[in-house]
Amino acid sequence: MKYELLILLIYCGVLVFMSLITFFLFGKDKKMAQNGGGPKRIKEKILLGFCALGGAIGGFLGRIVFHHKTDKSYFSFTIYLGILVEAAALGFIAFIAFK
Repeated sequence: MKYELLILLIYCGVLVFMSLITFFLFGKDKKMAQNGGGPKRIKEKILLGFCALGGAIGGFLGRIVFHHKTDKSYFSFTIYLGILVEAAALGFIAFIAFK
């Protein structure tokens, strides 16, 4: 197996893993918010950080499924920017792998 293909598979695995974590973090924070949450809620910096570090698709889906943080424009900006960066990186790695 060429190392470029291995890198592509690892990157896809990281994106899936981070997206799953981010999705469940959005769900957990929404549940905590409905129960009063208090200081134990997940900080917005954590949610945005996971979105920026490969979990943008999970954050996007988490916002839709759980109806959480949908009125915050900076969440939308961070998630959409993350999706663009992830797609560009994936496209670049795929281009290199299948060149």
